[in-house]
Amino acid sequence: MNSSPAKKNVLSMILRFGLSGILLLYLYHLVDVEKTLAVFRSARLEFIFYAFLTTCVMTGFLLLRWLIFIWTFGIKIPVFSVVRYFFIGLFGNLFMPTSIGGDVIKVLGLCRFTDEKPKVVASVILDRISGFLGMIIVAFFAFIFSFSILRDFSLLVMILGMAMVAVLMLAVLFHEPFYAFFVRAFSRFPKLQKSLMEMHYDIALLKDQKSAFYKAMAISSLGQIVCAVCYYLLSLGLLQDVRLIYFIIFVPLITVASAFPSIGGLGVREAGIVFLLAKVGVDSGISVSLGLLNFLFMVIMGIIGGIFFATSQSFETKLLLAS
Repeated sequence: MNSSPAKKNVLSMILRFGLSGILLLYLYHLVDVEKTLAVFRSARLEFIFYAFLTTCVMTGFLLLRWLIFIWTFGIKIPVFSVVRYFFIGLFGNLFMPTSIGGDVIKVLGLCRFTDEKPKVVASVILDRISGFLGMIIVAFFAFIFSFSILRDFSLLVMILGMAMVAVLMLAVLFHEPFYAFFVRAFSRFPKLQKSLMEMHYDIALLKDQKSAFYKAMAISSLGQIVCAVCYYLLSLGLLQDVRLIYFIIFVPLITVASAFPSIGGLGVREAGIVFLLAKVGVDSGISVSLGLLNFLFMVIMGIIGGIFFATSQSFETKLLLAS
């Protein structure tokens, strides 16, 4: 048996656990434990419950956004199967010690139901890009609206940096000469190269169906606002007086930071929250607590995927545990 994939999975697991562990240990030394526990003892649980409900709504937005691209491309797959692999992907991102990401799980899972594999891949890629663009839109307009009270140009630099990355991705995906140039790197794998070009042609079809992309970005923007509301409600639950507009600015930046290799963003998310909320005077212990509560909600959503995984066929088991 080739042990190379197994070694990669082990290294990925070590990296993810290592980064999360190191950051959490560092954050622990910043936290006044007694002060934080005192806040928890006085916490308003109804707001924490409302925050969980907003997480459920946000998850629904994420699922709907992916479905829009699947329907736009005319991919004939049962909705239940899409829902199933959406949640299995969440589970894989959070819990599995593997280098296979949740997006890859979704792609490989849905490709079992259709021969239009490039379209499945395109749906996942465009789902991600529209989500990224939604984050930029929300963060930018929130920053402009609140600049008079926040006055922090470093945030604008971060937002503009995200925008430049998004423009580059769109230029590569929708501009055939650029895309073909990057695909040449796979010239030694002609089948893969052909599939990648087919995916580009599928993506290019959206030029004639721009409304789908606009809908996806609108849903992404709403999802980001709902996520910000979740953090805002958590802050109210922990007796903090922080304006909602700050969370609308900060949450997209926190989401991007959470993409670093870690256990569901654990540690990276909390570090980002501590850094950003310090700008508006929130204690480090409270900031870490907000991140951990948000992670708990993500775990609960992931458990739904775990249920699908536990009742799945051998294909899903091999997909998530293959070495």
